[in-house]
Amino acid sequence: MKLEMRGQMRQEQQMKLAPHMIQSMEILQLPMLALQERIEQELNSNPVLELAEPADSQDSETDISEPDTDEQSANPEADGQESIERLYDLSDSYRDYVEQTDYFRARKSTSQVDRKLEAIKNTEAAPASLHEYLGEQWRLVEAEQAVKEAGTVIIDYLDKKGYLSVPLEQLHGRYKNDFDIQALHKALELVQTLEPTGVGARDLRECLLIQLAQGDRDNDFERQLITEHMDELLENRLPNIAKSMGCQISRINEAIKKIANIDTSPGLQLGQQRNHAIMPDVIVEKLRDNDDFQVRLADSPLPPLRLNNYYSRMSKDTRVSEKTRRFLRTNIQSGKWIIEAIEQRRNTLLRVACSVVKYQREFFEKGQLFLRPLPMSKVAKDVGVHLATVSRAVAGKYVQCDKGVLPLRQFFSGGTEDVQGQGHSWQAIRAKLARIIDGEDKSKPLSDDMIRKKLAEAGIKNIARRTVAKYRNLLNIPQARLRKKF
Repeated sequence: MKLEMRGQMRQEQQMKLAPHMIQSMEILQLPMLALQERIEQELNSNPVLELAEPADSQDSETDISEPDTDEQSANPEADGQESIERLYDLSDSYRDYVEQTDYFRARKSTSQVDRKLEAIKNTEAAPASLHEYLGEQWRLVEAEQAVKEAGTVIIDYLDKKGYLSVPLEQLHGRYKNDFDIQALHKALELVQTLEPTGVGARDLRECLLIQLAQGDRDNDFERQLITEHMDELLENRLPNIAKSMGCQISRINEAIKKIANIDTSPGLQLGQQRNHAIMPDVIVEKLRDNDDFQVRLADSPLPPLRLNNYYSRMSKDTRVSEKTRRFLRTNIQSGKWIIEAIEQRRNTLLRVACSVVKYQREFFEKGQLFLRPLPMSKVAKDVGVHLATVSRAVAGKYVQCDKGVLPLRQFFSGGTEDVQGQGHSWQAIRAKLARIIDGEDKSKPLSDDMIRKKLAEAGIKNIARRTVAKYRNLLNIPQARLRKKF
């Protein structure tokens, strides 16, 4: 068998995304705050891109299509001697341009306020973590050296809720050369006296007892209830507890109210991750004159962009070196792409939002119970774009309306139909389920099968009992036995 290499040509088609198409998809997927940060990065990296004044926002569109509309000003043969003189004057103005602080962003006068520096000065320091906070307290505790070392190890093994989930025997096995088991027990007792109250507990029962013991009120009954009947308390077996303790159920209910005020995760008081700010991308308002809705973009924080005309002309001037002109042409093209991508994002997002409001009109008029099933393919067909474009357009976006600030993706959901053929989204069904449970008699709470029958009476008959249980768990609603009030 003879092996040989041969060259041959064949014709085939491949789909490849151009760089500006990839950038356009990235811009479309960015939420408002991320888009502001992206624009700031482009302004810092691209010298040709600059902020446009409000009065010049219309001129920026002209700059996108053609940075230099005055072609004859760069053509000496067209204008003769006058154009040549203008070119000579232009070279002098290049040298003077960098000294004009009104146009050159990189230079700032000493009297001008640096907004970034001011923002850094006004930004609060990062909060201390739980381990840092406990470590500062532990350094002030007076104890033997072995106990101090054992306490440091215990603090290092606390989880974010403040619990010690590792047994002391296991810690002693790892650090038996540094301290003994008695030092660990003594250190744990001292750690449990630190702030926030309740840290160092090994389970929920111990966490509650630590906080009750350090309270100012007489909590003997509550401590006895937790110590002897914790498991029955979690199972809501109040009659059994009342019989065992020889008291009334009302007395146990009063104790439960006190216990409910205790923090079961004391470690989360420190070092919590702050909630990220949410800025709506779309605003839906109901018009006063009629029952129609107005949909607009909340893009006022976005700065208008334009291409610098001076650098655009400079990129076509043959008196400038080829390396400089190539650099300017590359940045001009990049600036055009980012401006076009932002404009395309605005148009796509607005069209998608208008389509959502059209199909979910009853939600904006009546509320959560009237949210209808809406597949993305239906909106994509209505807008005239690909399904993936709609998915990117709604990713991380929020809608502000009279019902609150809601994720735009929330309006896209599957569902089912009632006996009248009316569609109901799964979120609307969960809202109906929560309303049924809120209106139940707490002394006789509804089982999952009874809730299913209530939904059937409302017209939604094809819901199984296990689906009711799943939705109830998603809403963090306990089962009927745990919801019962005595």
